[in-house]
Amino acid sequence: MAVLSYLFSSQKPNLALLKKKKKKPINGLIDAIGNPPLILINSLSNATGCEILGKCEFLNPGGSVKDRVAVKIIEEVNISQGGVVTEGSAGNTAISLATVAPAYGCKCHVVIPDDAAIEKSQIIESLGATVERVRPVSITHRDHFVNIARRRVLEANEAASKHRKADQMNGESLEQTIDYTTGGEKQSLALPHNCKGGFLADQFENLANFRAHYEGTGPEIWDQTGGSLDAFVAAAGTGGTVAGVSRKKNPNIKCFLIDPPGSGLFNKVRRGVMYTREEAEGQRLKNSFDTITEGIGINRLTQNFMMAKLDGAFRGTDLEVVEMSRFLSKNDGLFLGSSSAINCVGAVKEWHNPLALVTLL
Repeated sequence: MAVLSYLFSSQKPNLALLKKKKKKPINGLIDAIGNPPLILINSLSNATGCEILGKCEFLNPGGSVKDRVAVKIIEEVNISQGGVVTEGSAGNTAISLATVAPAYGCKCHVVIPDDAAIEKSQIIESLGATVERVRPVSITHRDHFVNIARRRVLEANEAASKHRKADQMNGESLEQTIDYTTGGEKQSLALPHNCKGGFLADQFENLANFRAHYEGTGPEIWDQTGGSLDAFVAAAGTGGTVAGVSRKKNPNIKCFLIDPPGSGLFNKVRRGVMYTREEAEGQRLKNSFDTITEGIGINRLTQNFMMAKLDGAFRGTDLEVVEMSRFLSKNDGLFLGSSSAINCVGAVKEWHNPLALVTLL
């Protein structure tokens, strides 16, 4: 969900006319993605005196803002039917790819770290995708889940090439089973007999991520608020959301980052140096992201994040995230995950400066 606060226009909308408008049926799942409504988060607005709105991205078919990214990536690649879209993801992007891939005639294969919530893997599998759970290691390790995903793309393209050669030789398709050996465990994935190859979604570096929000999320927020907006705040993982929204705005609208423990983006925005105290000599942890939040925070600059134009940053703590999620559930009936809750933490931290503020849930 996206949270935002904004200034109302002095001209009130004609509610009678709005009620008379009839909504036409939506043409399929893809057309149901994007343009969710904004809601006023009453408890936070009353507590701060600032109108804080939430952009309800959880109403997308896949349950998150990542549906926008999944659609944009697949449409820009224009993959053939029967192709396999592969991604290394800890959660929402994988769910979104698994949700939209069938609408384009694609298969989906996801490589996910085994410390991610098991429920996410179960959802992805329920959507028809194949899931490969691997041990969490550094991005520099060949068996990091993103690097394994890259290898699976090469294997899918190799299998597709063999299918084409077999068809040319005897007109028969070749059923291919690839054995995956990762971390001492052997797994297998039966590629479809008509596999047309694969591609890596590459959500961190693929600028289709940025464009999904530059062309979609950002303009929607400005339209829905009539441009009467003072600030926008959100966390970053790939950086696509904050980059796309911050670029597509009036220069007078301030954009801020809220960063979880263990991430270096806070110091990068504040001081120009990618650093977090968890990486100090003698204190570096095996996993510096010792936090309950998933899918946000990072210690490297992505191509997407480098597109962002931010005016400042805040640090959020796990305690603040937990307390915010419980507070919103009790007072507003909003049942939010950690990444949405920390966005609300950021909205509250920033409220004293602008009269109107936005964040994503």
